Amino acid sequence: MTDIKFRPAEVADIPAITEIYKEAVLFGTASFELIAPSKEEMLARFEKLQNSNYPYFVVCEKDKVLGYAYAGAYRERPAYNWTMENSIYMHKDARGKGIGKQLMQCVIDAAKQRGFCQMLANIGGSDNIGSIKLHESLGFQHIGTFPNLGWKFERWHDSVMMQLSLRENDDEKPEKIK
Repeated sequence: MTDIKFRPAEVADIPAITEIYKEAVLFGTASFELIAPSKEEMLARFEKLQNSNYPYFVVCEKDKVLGYAYAGAYRERPAYNWTMENSIYMHKDARGKGIGKQLMQCVIDAAKQRGFCQMLANIGGSDNIGSIKLHESLGFQHIGTFPNLGWKFERWHDSVMMQLSLRENDDEKPEKIK
């Protein structure tokens, strides 16, 4: 792979993002959605994250989007304002090449710069070894597995929770998010 570029996502990326996510919804357990959202829905989700100043990045080879990653609100209650949950989806042909790790690092770096304190990964399926290994390689710690949490493809799937502290001292009062 040559000419790889990591950059903030743009509205023009939404059709490619929608297709990557559609494949994940229809054939994988990384998402527990059962029906792939439309481009309009994906655009609305993107704009909501952008308007809330959450990081959202794509990786491209030339002009082709190979994957995307972002972080958004973990929960809506104010005490969780400094905690975010990440997502990463790669085109099936771009998986296992190490670029997903670099893409997620862009999200982590942006989250730190904006003042967020904790990042969670909610991984669909304890058999999703690629995602678990990716998060481990970035310093995420396994904090729990919720067994049989989602019903998809005629069977139950676990949800694996992993966490990364984005600061050196977790006991300090958080700063305002930038």
